[in-house]
Amino acid sequence: MLYGPPASGKSTVTAALTVLDPRFVLLRKLKAGDRRGSEYEFISAERMAELRNAGRLLVETQRYGNTYAVDRYQVERMTTAGQIPIVHMGNIPDIHRLNDAGPWLVALLWVSREVCERRSRQRLDDDTSQRLRAWDETLADRRAHDDSLFYCRYETDEIAPEAIARQIACAFSDRQDDSLHSPRLTTQDSVP
Repeated sequence: MLYGPPASGKSTVTAALTVLDPRFVLLRKLKAGDRRGSEYEFISAERMAELRNAGRLLVETQRYGNTYAVDRYQVERMTTAGQIPIVHMGNIPDIHRLNDAGPWLVALLWVSREVCERRSRQRLDDDTSQRLRAWDETLADRRAHDDSLFYCRYETDEIAPEAIARQIACAFSDRQDDSLHSPRLTTQDSVP
């Protein structure tokens, strides 16, 4: 799982992981709402309700007026095929819920609010103010819930995406060999 505020580099690190090892594959979250973004599987609100009622949703989140979810079957299909799913997460309670369904390596990707704003404007986002609000919410989420669940932590404006990808891949490999309760690795321990 990659957790961090908007513009923290989740998509960029995902791309670097995929280049490094093609077994790493983005898990396309389900999205009901606007059809913006390329990293989602778009479904109707009715289909989302059907999947919820069938018990298939491991995590469901409301943000930006949309509903996002992780489908249990999609995770199972990917892992059965030998893929390593990468999922982008926006809040810590959802990370705990997804961890309850199975072990995940959780990496924190972080940038300052100023870097978030600069990157959002460089991407020509038309909702930079909403992204900054989400950054504020992510900081509050970390302060309220950060209980050392992050196996790795990165300031993405200070380290190249390829270096982050290599470290995450090594941590994943090491974690496969270790107990799930091994000590956490950190490169940044303080919450801003």
